Amino acid sequence: MKIAVIGAGITGVTTTYFLTQKGFQVDLIESRRYPAMATSYANGGQLSASNSEAWNSWSNTFYGIKSLFSNNSSVILNPKPTLSKITWLMNFISAIKHKNKITQDICKMAIDSINLYKQIAKREKIKFDLYDRGILHFYFNKKQTEHALDINNLYKQAGLKRTRITHNELYTLEPSLTGKKFDSIFFTKSDKSGDIHSFCNNLVAKLLNENKVKLINKEVTDLRKELKEYDKIFLCAGVGSRKLAKSIGEFLNIYPVKGYSITVNNPGPNAPKVSLLDDEKKIVCSRLGENRLRIAGLAELNGYNLDIIQKRIRPLIIWCNKMFPDINTKDIKPWAGLRPMTPNMLPIFKKSIEKRVWFNTGHGHLGWTLSAYTANSVVNSFITE
Repeated sequence: MKIAVIGAGITGVTTTYFLTQKGFQVDLIESRRYPAMATSYANGGQLSASNSEAWNSWSNTFYGIKSLFSNNSSVILNPKPTLSKITWLMNFISAIKHKNKITQDICKMAIDSINLYKQIAKREKIKFDLYDRGILHFYFNKKQTEHALDINNLYKQAGLKRTRITHNELYTLEPSLTGKKFDSIFFTKSDKSGDIHSFCNNLVAKLLNENKVKLINKEVTDLRKELKEYDKIFLCAGVGSRKLAKSIGEFLNIYPVKGYSITVNNPGPNAPKVSLLDDEKKIVCSRLGENRLRIAGLAELNGYNLDIIQKRIRPLIIWCNKMFPDINTKDIKPWAGLRPMTPNMLPIFKKSIEKRVWFNTGHGHLGWTLSAYTANSVVNSFITE
């Protein structure tokens, strides 16, 4: 049986891995020269079940509308109407009533996925600057804290332990935050951080050397054409999945939501070692090995535009300097990537209406966190059909 996986980001690489574990030979097709050069290149770096809260809410909807009149919003909505954007936004709003269940479903997937990553890394001896020190969430006012406690109850029901801690406990866990004051702080010990780009490339190298996987560099434009060569196709093409699915008559409601990051190289001894999440600013901060700090965030609904806009990067730099005034920020590398976001925040991992095609896509801002779970699940569904 000839099998192709289209897309060599984290979803495609993990799908390829689980297929090879079941004994299949796979062609891994990627339009770029190397794996993980798109959304899997420089994301926030967190393997975080504690970031599973679905974005679907009226407060986020109104915040997005207000962003039309602000230059400093963490959500940026291009007001130019397009059919794909309008359809996506309408479905986003309709999913608000299901937010709690969606959050719990994502959390359960994330817990299992992080455990799968641990198994893969141990079994295959994959190095990816893993920091196994948990993740800290902090909130600045009573309203945010009340919301955090509500979300904590959902996480608890889903099987995640996220603990509220004191300021003294915070300063012990992360000395770089000593003196900072928050209304509340929560800590999730089981969460981690790591370099998605390193993970993908190191796992692909192992797959090429040991599992007879072929990495093919070409641009796929029509799945019907590929089905003339392959018996089965797994579509893992991120924001490109929508257009490719259309070629076989399938509609995937995926919209590109642009995120930004900065990588602070050689930040020095005063940089944080525990990963952080600022819930108000929607900014994540992750330590990647000893010599890099990744700060990421923002959500820009502006089509497939990949321009790195300085006024979007600047809030990340300002946040870094405000939170950690003693670190070295002389060497900063900016980046932007397109998250393949579904309106209900849930990834799509299932068989297509074209029964020779399977999907593993639409992971949004949690591609790194969820891909191991969805890849394992879609491969198990494939072999048991």
